[in-house]
Amino acid sequence: MTRTTTLGLPAAAVVFILAAACRGTHADAARAQRDAPPAVRYPSHISAGGTAPRGAALANPYAGDSVAAAGGAALFTAMNCDGCHGGGGTGWVGPSLDDGRWRYGGTAGEIYMSIYYGRREGMPAFGGAMPSNGIWKLVTYLQSLQPPNDVPTESWK
Repeated sequence: MTRTTTLGLPAAAVVFILAAACRGTHADAARAQRDAPPAVRYPSHISAGGTAPRGAALANPYAGDSVAAAGGAALFTAMNCDGCHGGGGTGWVGPSLDDGRWRYGGTAGEIYMSIYYGRREGMPAFGGAMPSNGIWKLVTYLQSLQPPNDVPTESWK
Protein backbone atom coordinates (compact mmCIF):
# COMPACT_ATOMS: atom_id res chain seq x y z
CA MET A 1 0.00 0.00 0.00
CA THR A 2 1.31 3.48 -0.88
CA ARG A 3 1.52 5.96 1.98
CA THR A 4 -0.04 9.32 1.09
CA THR A 5 0.43 12.78 2.50
CA THR A 6 -2.30 15.21 3.50
CA LEU A 7 -2.16 16.51 -0.07
CA GLY A 8 -3.24 13.12 -1.39
CA LEU A 9 0.09 12.65 -3.14
CA PRO A 10 2.27 9.61 -2.50
CA ALA A 11 4.94 10.49 0.06
CA ALA A 12 7.65 9.65 -2.47
CA ALA A 13 6.23 12.25 -4.89
CA VAL A 14 6.42 14.97 -2.24
CA VAL A 15 10.03 14.02 -1.44
CA PHE A 16 10.84 14.14 -5.18
CA ILE A 17 9.21 17.58 -5.60
CA LEU A 18 11.02 18.90 -2.52
CA ALA A 19 14.39 17.53 -3.71
CA ALA A 20 13.92 18.95 -7.22
CA ALA A 21 12.86 22.38 -5.96
CA CYS A 22 15.79 22.58 -3.52
CA ARG A 23 18.50 21.61 -6.02
CA GLY A 24 21.35 24.09 -6.36
CA THR A 25 22.77 25.26 -3.06
CA HIS A 26 24.79 28.40 -3.77
CA ALA A 27 27.21 26.95 -1.21
CA ASP A 28 29.38 30.04 -0.70
CA ALA A 29 26.44 32.33 0.11
CA ALA A 30 24.87 29.74 2.42
CA ARG A 31 28.20 29.12 4.20
CA ALA A 32 28.76 32.86 4.76
CA GLN A 33 25.29 33.22 6.27
CA ARG A 34 25.80 30.20 8.54
CA ASP A 35 29.02 31.64 9.97
CA ALA A 36 27.46 34.79 11.47
CA PRO A 37 24.28 35.25 13.48
CA PRO A 38 21.50 37.08 11.62
CA ALA A 39 20.98 40.78 12.20
CA VAL A 40 17.19 40.53 12.40
CA ARG A 41 16.06 42.31 15.55
CA TYR A 42 12.67 42.50 17.22
CA PRO A 43 11.26 44.82 19.91
CA SER A 44 11.33 41.93 22.40
CA HIS A 45 15.14 41.68 22.15
CA ILE A 46 16.96 43.26 25.08
CA SER A 47 20.60 44.25 24.56
CA ALA A 48 23.08 44.33 27.42
CA GLY A 49 24.27 47.89 27.97
CA GLY A 50 21.73 49.16 25.43
CA THR A 51 23.95 48.27 22.47
CA ALA A 52 22.64 45.70 20.02
CA PRO A 53 25.15 43.05 18.95
CA ARG A 54 26.45 43.24 15.42
CA GLY A 55 25.29 40.55 13.10
CA ALA A 56 25.37 39.53 9.50
CA ALA A 57 22.57 40.68 7.24
CA LEU A 58 20.76 37.77 5.67
CA ALA A 59 20.91 38.08 1.89
CA ASN A 60 18.87 35.97 -0.49
CA PRO A 61 21.28 34.12 -2.81
CA TYR A 62 18.39 33.67 -5.30
CA ALA A 63 17.10 37.29 -5.37
CA GLY A 64 15.50 38.02 -8.73
CA ASP A 65 16.09 34.47 -10.07
CA SER A 66 12.94 33.41 -11.94
CA VAL A 67 13.97 29.73 -11.95
CA ALA A 68 14.37 29.83 -8.16
CA ALA A 69 10.98 31.58 -7.86
CA ALA A 70 9.40 28.75 -9.88
CA GLY A 71 11.04 26.24 -7.53
CA GLY A 72 9.66 28.23 -4.60
CA ALA A 73 6.18 28.11 -6.13
CA ALA A 74 6.46 24.30 -6.34
CA LEU A 75 7.58 24.19 -2.70
CA PHE A 76 4.69 26.47 -1.69
CA THR A 77 2.32 23.75 -2.89
CA ALA A 78 4.40 20.70 -1.89
CA MET A 79 4.92 21.93 1.68
CA ASN A 80 1.20 22.79 1.94
CA CYS A 81 1.80 26.52 2.51
CA ASP A 82 -1.32 27.12 0.43
CA GLY A 83 -3.30 25.13 3.01
CA CYS A 84 -3.11 28.17 5.32
CA HIS A 85 -2.07 31.05 3.06
CA GLY A 86 -4.35 30.17 0.11
CA GLY A 87 -3.47 29.53 -3.50
CA GLY A 88 -0.88 32.02 -4.71
CA GLY A 89 -0.46 33.30 -1.16
CA THR A 90 -3.68 35.35 -1.33
CA GLY A 91 -4.60 34.55 2.29
CA TRP A 92 -7.02 32.20 3.94
CA VAL A 93 -6.59 31.00 7.55
CA GLY A 94 -3.10 32.47 7.47
CA PRO A 95 -2.45 36.03 6.27
CA SER A 96 -2.05 37.07 2.67
CA LEU A 97 1.52 36.90 1.41
CA ASP A 98 0.89 38.77 -1.84
CA ASP A 99 -0.44 42.10 -0.58
CA GLY A 100 2.93 43.68 0.22
CA ARG A 101 2.15 43.92 3.95
CA TRP A 102 4.22 41.89 6.39
CA ARG A 103 3.54 41.42 10.10
CA TYR A 104 7.14 40.57 10.95
CA GLY A 105 9.00 42.49 8.25
CA GLY A 106 9.17 42.06 4.48
CA THR A 107 12.91 41.98 3.85
CA ALA A 108 14.30 38.73 2.50
CA GLY A 109 16.01 38.01 5.83
CA GLU A 110 12.86 38.70 7.87
CA ILE A 111 10.72 36.46 5.66
CA TYR A 112 13.40 33.76 5.86
CA MET A 113 13.38 33.95 9.67
CA SER A 114 9.58 33.70 9.78
CA ILE A 115 9.65 30.52 7.68
CA TYR A 116 12.70 29.02 9.40
CA TYR A 117 11.68 29.65 13.03
CA GLY A 118 7.92 30.04 12.61
CA ARG A 119 5.73 32.48 14.54
CA ARG A 120 3.82 31.88 17.74
CA GLU A 121 0.47 32.92 16.27
CA GLY A 122 0.23 29.68 14.26
CA MET A 123 3.09 29.65 11.73
CA PRO A 124 5.04 26.40 12.19
CA ALA A 125 8.84 26.40 11.95
CA PHE A 126 10.04 24.81 8.72
CA GLY A 127 13.76 25.09 9.49
CA GLY A 128 13.89 21.48 10.63
CA ALA A 129 11.88 20.16 7.67
CA MET A 130 13.35 22.06 4.72
CA PRO A 131 16.92 22.88 3.70
CA SER A 132 18.04 26.50 3.77
CA ASN A 133 18.14 26.80 -0.02
CA GLY A 134 14.52 25.63 -0.20
CA ILE A 135 13.49 28.35 2.24
CA TRP A 136 15.38 30.93 0.17
CA LYS A 137 13.50 29.76 -2.93
CA LEU A 138 10.22 30.21 -1.06
CA VAL A 139 11.35 33.73 -0.12
CA THR A 140 12.21 34.41 -3.77
CA TYR A 141 8.76 33.19 -4.83
CA LEU A 142 6.96 35.28 -2.20
CA GLN A 143 8.90 38.40 -3.13
CA SER A 144 8.04 37.84 -6.80
CA LEU A 145 4.30 38.05 -6.09
CA GLN A 146 2.74 41.32 -7.22
CA PRO A 147 0.37 43.01 -4.76
CA PRO A 148 -3.16 43.55 -6.09
CA ASN A 149 -4.24 47.08 -7.07
CA ASP A 150 -6.90 47.12 -4.35
CA VAL A 151 -5.59 45.84 -1.01
CA PRO A 152 -8.39 45.45 1.57
CA THR A 153 -7.94 47.08 4.94
CA GLU A 154 -7.70 44.56 7.74
CA SER A 155 -6.68 44.68 11.39
CA TRP A 156 -4.20 42.05 12.58
CA LYS A 157 -4.87 42.56 16.28
